[in-house]
Amino acid sequence: MTKIIGLTGGIGSGKTTVARFFSEFGIPVYIADDEARKLTELPGTLAQIRDKIGSEVFDGNSLVREKLAAAVFNDPEKLSQLNAIIHPLVKQHFDNWVRAHSNEPFVIKETAILFESGSYLDCDVIVTVTAPLESRIERVLKRDKTSRENILNRMRNQWPDEKRISKSDYTIDNTSLTATKNQVIDLLKKLTIQQN
Repeated sequence: MTKIIGLTGGIGSGKTTVARFFSEFGIPVYIADDEARKLTELPGTLAQIRDKIGSEVFDGNSLVREKLAAAVFNDPEKLSQLNAIIHPLVKQHFDNWVRAHSNEPFVIKETAILFESGSYLDCDVIVTVTAPLESRIERVLKRDKTSRENILNRMRNQWPDEKRISKSDYTIDNTSLTATKNQVIDLLKKLTIQQN
């Protein structure tokens, strides 16, 4: 039976870097944000977003992601409506993906909102990636070309590390790439022993 490893962490923690290391060791990785983005572009999804969130987040027939983010960011009701559209689609897509990888001992599901979305309930093992606050802010500043204030706002909307760690089986400290990769190797050894 394929084991699902949930991989999570706050913005800038380096979840994607850790996911890439798992992938290098031959473990199939599902990046939920990337898949959600693709599923959002489907005509049926766009129609639901226009219906629930409003046509002001569109430019003609194209969804403008910045406008969508701004619309839901300060409106909990709109955010929950958007989640009600996207989360079931991602869950179904992920379930199909897991079935397609049913001959694998493990698969990784990488998502920032593993706990918030309730998808941690489908995981056999949960791994949280952490990093010092300033490193996280620096990484996101480089990656997203945004402001420090914006990043801190996004962090305030996510679970704090302590809360994630308390519900996780393992923690990976992503401060140095070499040490991070070694932690991934150690974790894979532990998981393989448990599997056998």
